[in-house]
Amino acid sequence: MGLPKDVFDRVRARRTQLGLAIRVTVAATAAYAIATALHLLLPLWAVLTSLIVTQLSVGRSLKATRDYVLGTIGGAIYGGAIAILIPYSTEAGLLGLLVLAVAPLAFVAAINPSLNAATVTAIIVLLVPTMHHSDPMTSAIDRVSEVGVGAITGLLVSFLVLPSRAVRQIRASAARLLELIADAFTELLAGLTRGRDNDALHRIQDGIGTAMVGMNAIGAEAERERAARLSSGPDTGPLLRTILRLRHDVVMIGRSTVVPLPAEVQLRLAAPLAEVSAAIVRFLRSAAEALRAGAGAPPIHPVHVALQHYAEAVAAVRQDGLIRGQPSDTAERFFAIGFSLEQMHQNLCDLDRVVGEWSEASSDKSARLAE
Repeated sequence: MGLPKDVFDRVRARRTQLGLAIRVTVAATAAYAIATALHLLLPLWAVLTSLIVTQLSVGRSLKATRDYVLGTIGGAIYGGAIAILIPYSTEAGLLGLLVLAVAPLAFVAAINPSLNAATVTAIIVLLVPTMHHSDPMTSAIDRVSEVGVGAITGLLVSFLVLPSRAVRQIRASAARLLELIADAFTELLAGLTRGRDNDALHRIQDGIGTAMVGMNAIGAEAERERAARLSSGPDTGPLLRTILRLRHDVVMIGRSTVVPLPAEVQLRLAAPLAEVSAAIVRFLRSAAEALRAGAGAPPIHPVHVALQHYAEAVAAVRQDGLIRGQPSDTAERFFAIGFSLEQMHQNLCDLDRVVGEWSEASSDKSARLAE
């Protein structure tokens, strides 16, 4: 009983990837069947195109289809044009024509990578006639037809077979980022009592940076879906900006906590800092769970209370003169920590609002208003 359940849980955790595998399989099979039924010259390109445009989310599939189809059409027109306008009869002539086809399109693709397919298409349009004894115009039409069948098939499969919306994926991505920020925050505040080397700090920040890049990409896909009216989720901008600002807060706190505070200041601030750490980490993790579940925002009041207690402790430390006489860099770190925590407090309040907007009830209400 335990093993099947464990396997089921593992598969369920990877349901997005499993859905992609099923869509890719269906798209490739359908593209080959359609291309064969239409007697296309090379069904292979229809199958490959369907694989390229069938992506992890509908938004990503839309972009892949647009880029690949535009590149294919452009490459077919350019390759067909130079083959028709510059006739050749020798291998040397074909070689020169190949250089003329590849060089400009490779330069364009280097500037705009979304047009990479243009270079490949131009080469196919030039070389296939030499193998099948057809003319360049027919080769260009065949290539566009093959890609068209593959693109339409892949896009339809992305829409109809276990469709995966980027709006749903961004919930999981944002939740993962909040958990990483919570982990980093715990480690950073702990550095006030034991110190930390820069290598450890960079390792903490690198994981967040990598996750941010992934979430921004998913956010762009979600906005593409919203623009095409394929989903009715909230605007991703506020969520992305809020998490980015929280990441900046963690960076600032990290710079302020590389070296521990003086022993007497540590003693006075240990309890309030522990309360701040526990309250903020709890809120971040609860917000992550709320995003995954589409639930309302968790209570933020404990964060207000903890930061208020910390502010009172800082005021007492200053009043007792524990910062006077300390080196200037120590005083700067002491005040920088307070400033960074206050900035983080404001951004956590924004997160509280944004998570509420991403709750299922709020999303359903927005969809009804849009209708």
